[in-house]
Amino acid sequence: MRLRTAALLLVVGNAIVLCGCDDLVPRDTSSLFAPHLQRSEIIGFLAGLGTTCAGLPDLISMLKRRSSAGMNPRMAAIMGAFQLLWMYYGLLIASRPVIAWNLLAIVINFVTVAAYRHFAKKESAGRMAA
Repeated sequence: MRLRTAALLLVVGNAIVLCGCDDLVPRDTSSLFAPHLQRSEIIGFLAGLGTTCAGLPDLISMLKRRSSAGMNPRMAAIMGAFQLLWMYYGLLIASRPVIAWNLLAIVINFVTVAAYRHFAKKESAGRMAA
C-alpha cells in the first residue's frame, strides 16, 4: 500500500510541477519534426536506442514465461515516471531524439509494469484457488 501511495505522490507532484511550467513550453515547434537530421541527432538516436531497449529483455522474458517471478516492477515504474520528465525536457530543447526515445521507453516501462501486475494478479488468484 505504501508503494502505491508513494507512486501516486510522485505522479501528482510531477503533474503539479509540469502545470506550473506554462512559460517553458517551446513556441517554435515547427523545427521539431523537420525532415533532415543533423549529426548530433543521429548520435542521439543511436544513444537512445541502447538506453531505451535496455528494458526490453525483462519485458520479453516475462511475456514468454507468462509469470511475474523474479521481476520487480519498481524499477520500470520509477524509470517511466522520470522518462516523462525527460520527454518534457526534450520538448523544451526541441530535441527529436530525446522526445522519441523517451516516449518509446515510457511505453516499454509502463507495459512492463502492467504485464507484471497482470501476471502477479493471475498467480495470486491461482494460489487462492489451490
